[in-house]
Amino acid sequence: MGRKVEVPSLPQRIISLVPSQTELLYNLGLGDRVIGVTKFCIHPSQWHQSKTFVGGTKQFKFDVIDELKPDLIIGNKEENYIEGIEELAKKYPVWVSDITGLDQAFDMILAIGNLVDERAKSISIVEKVKEGFASLPYKSRRKALYLIWKKPYMAAGRATFIDEMMDFAGFENVLSETRYPELTLEAIQELAPEAILLSSEPYPFKEKHIGELKAVLPNCDVQLVDGEMFSWYGSRLMQAPSYFANLK
Repeated sequence: MGRKVEVPSLPQRIISLVPSQTELLYNLGLGDRVIGVTKFCIHPSQWHQSKTFVGGTKQFKFDVIDELKPDLIIGNKEENYIEGIEELAKKYPVWVSDITGLDQAFDMILAIGNLVDERAKSISIVEKVKEGFASLPYKSRRKALYLIWKKPYMAAGRATFIDEMMDFAGFENVLSETRYPELTLEAIQELAPEAILLSSEPYPFKEKHIGELKAVLPNCDVQLVDGEMFSWYGSRLMQAPSYFANLK
């Protein structure tokens, strides 16, 4: 991102602004070294119940962060908002990842392992993830649309982490647009996907939403999927291959 970040050799007061990276810090064994997380950092559950909340991923509580006196803040370019990151960077070391694919996820895991002096554990996590993805069985890819929001409908396009995970799960993204375009029902019909994947996050799609889409696309396979498996790029990736292998 063109920024130089000076971090203490062994940070002891870490704040995470990204759910998937919070879980990674847990799996790196940081324990009490992580002092603050967002309200969306639901894994691990014991941290969600015990750590100090510093706001959401796109609305930080600067007063709470100041009280915590962090010596390292870990964020992400897409999940956080630039104004908040820039404000925090005036006072604290703010390390920000930028991830659109599996290789960048590996780089992030190893980089954070170096930052917090848990290199061996970060290498082990990356090796496990690589082994899992390498063992995925071949599937003929079906044309699919991955919805992340409703009112308006929004989908994951090209140049996103979800797009690459769709490929591993046996789906070909019907979208040619990048990022997260808005779609009408008519536009979804014109795309004619063989499958529509309704993510559990950020919009919590439920069974009732399947019927709404089946009404206009009766021959389409509409199914609910675990959004964490498609969009969390930290240690949750160790679980993703087995989930993808069992998707139909």
